[in-house]
Amino acid sequence: MLAACGQALSASSDATELRVDGSSTVFPLTREAVRRFERSAQAAQIEVKFSGTAAGFRRFCAGETDISNASREINAEEQAQCKANGVDFRVVPLAMDSIAVVVNPANTWVGDLSVDELKKLWSPSAENKLNSWRDLRPEWPDRPIVLFGRGQDSGTYDVFTQAIVGTTHSSRQDYKASEDEEFLANAIAAEPNALGFFGIGAYHRHWDTLKLVAVDAGNGAVFPTLETVAQNQYQPLTRPLFLYVSQRSLADKPLLGRFLAHFLEGLPGWIHFTGYMPLARDSYRHSMEALSKAP
Repeated sequence: MLAACGQALSASSDATELRVDGSSTVFPLTREAVRRFERSAQAAQIEVKFSGTAAGFRRFCAGETDISNASREINAEEQAQCKANGVDFRVVPLAMDSIAVVVNPANTWVGDLSVDELKKLWSPSAENKLNSWRDLRPEWPDRPIVLFGRGQDSGTYDVFTQAIVGTTHSSRQDYKASEDEEFLANAIAAEPNALGFFGIGAYHRHWDTLKLVAVDAGNGAVFPTLETVAQNQYQPLTRPLFLYVSQRSLADKPLLGRFLAHFLEGLPGWIHFTGYMPLARDSYRHSMEALSKAP
């Protein structure tokens, strides 16, 4: 059963053994890992939701979840919240991702955008002022730009604003925001003048209804691909993805260790189906070794 709009993958909450929340970018990876774990004859009730990285950390640091999916590192305020609540955690690097900039396929004029153009478009000073494609390049049509992007509980939003605008959590606000990548992809596909951003996995799930835009950071326009991400060429919108794992849950719930071992051992074999980039196999081995050791 497909989970969407924050609904859980598993059934009755009364029977839930493990709870996962956080990044909607990481959500497809964890959802697929749960499916494969359950298909391997493992009897388990694992609830997988997405609410955004920041919202996920709020639940995790309150002791409400066992794993927090994250598309950025935990910040100082969130670490302090975890410490105040006695929540110790392990960090598991999971994959490499890129933030895709996309437009509607009806857009015939945009093939690439520079980082400076993206900054001009998304800066707070552009709100209610830069509203036309012609405002970005004089040769482009005088048609409205309809902006879509991740919500402010999203780690993708934090990474995008830091990389493009230069300040985390700072951007124009007159755009249509959502934590649901499926909603954003479908909305952009329905709006001829749309431009939006989200994790590359969402583009790969909707490649036939979206148009990918190359990004020029000063060395020529580059599309996000497995090769350009691996070679660190797609900048500044390449970033790592993480799992944050409750140390208490690792000690108290044997299922969690079994699930993580199955997840990390199998991930290199199927991650390419999701459009994300695997880490070196040694990274997963080191993570499994660290998780198996007592704190």
